[in-house]
Amino acid sequence: MKQRRDFIKQMSLASAAMMATPSFAKSNIFNTDTIRVATIGVNGMGWSNTTAALKVKNVQVVALCDIDASVLNKRKQELLLLQPAVKNVDTYNDYQKILDRKDIDVVIVGTPDHWHALQMINACSAGKHVYVEKPAGNSIGECDAMIKAKNRYGRIVQVGQWQRSEKHFQDALDFVHSGQLGNIRTTKVWCYQGWMRPQPVVADSIPPEYIDYKTWLGPAPLRTFNTSRFHFHFRWFWDYAGGLMTDWGVHLLDYAIQGMKADNPISVSALGGKFAYPELAEETPDTLTALYEFDKFNLVWDSAMGIDNGSYNRNHGIAFIGNNGTLILDRQGWEVIEERQAKNKVVKPYQKVQDSGIELHWENFIAAIRNNNPSSLRCSIEDGAHIATVAQMGNIAYRSGKKISWNENNKKFTDDAIQTEYYMKQYHNGYKLPNL
Repeated sequence: MKQRRDFIKQMSLASAAMMATPSFAKSNIFNTDTIRVATIGVNGMGWSNTTAALKVKNVQVVALCDIDASVLNKRKQELLLLQPAVKNVDTYNDYQKILDRKDIDVVIVGTPDHWHALQMINACSAGKHVYVEKPAGNSIGECDAMIKAKNRYGRIVQVGQWQRSEKHFQDALDFVHSGQLGNIRTTKVWCYQGWMRPQPVVADSIPPEYIDYKTWLGPAPLRTFNTSRFHFHFRWFWDYAGGLMTDWGVHLLDYAIQGMKADNPISVSALGGKFAYPELAEETPDTLTALYEFDKFNLVWDSAMGIDNGSYNRNHGIAFIGNNGTLILDRQGWEVIEERQAKNKVVKPYQKVQDSGIELHWENFIAAIRNNNPSSLRCSIEDGAHIATVAQMGNIAYRSGKKISWNENNKKFTDDAIQTEYYMKQYHNGYKLPNL
């Protein structure tokens, strides 16, 4: 164990000295050692990732961090039952104490979206490999900073878009790429979530004594505590997230973009609003349609909260509409609907899911660490940042009320006012992103 600790210390010092391109030296140092994991944010997907990590051989979760003491104590007891060989799990409400520990190899960032960039960057600078929940960043500028941090510190970073690790999604893309659908003119991406509804409008209140609300706010604007903006429902407020577009959208748009082998769109326009639940506590739209312009196809995003009747009788999915047929893909499988006028017959049976994406995603992540091979990641920070950028563009078009245009050569919006207002989130309360 001393040899292993010395190696990690040396690698951390070397990484801190890097100014640009990292060097991922080929090494099998982790092939026999236990990888020690800590989780920051354990109430939702942070906990799902924690339990998935435990299913990978020679992985232990040794520390948890959360600003809600009631959640933290509950998760600690659950974790001790899940890994009885570990006699104690340390708990913190300050994530920096996790980063200061030299015996922790991997950090899970499972906090609300407005914390992802800062915690991932700080973890990389502390010499940790990182599994960061989607969306990668809460603004395009944060996404760019996260890529720079990975490059500077030479860490391995996986984004939690676990659909990339499910076989049926890749099988569907292989079929799209085979050309059997003919020219694909339109991709449709929809997300109808009947179980998702905002909370009622309630008065501001004093946070419970077991919640460190000031720390939860972090770099977000200072606001009085309100239960309808907290925990799961942070998703519906611009300070912390981007609604369904950045919650489910990064999963679904990801496959539309991969299927079309596309980069960033040329332009985006969007319409929507609080049409279904105008009386509830929400800033992000409960109904949104966005149109993305690419060189050779259009992409249509369609989302709705509180109802399930989406396209093709599915509450979510991606449709590739080609001259010979339409391929429909969702989390349950995929199928092809033949175009009746097509000469080439492409009908395929419905393919059902046979695997667990999040567990396979974790196996892929740990294997990349053991082999020091970031190129083997299913969703690198570059991949996650790309699709988060596409999703952010849809929200920016909606919020600005403009058709926005993107210059891929300069990696910026053509409208300087849009660039200034929306490219980077403003940080508050003394927090700021490191200068990378």
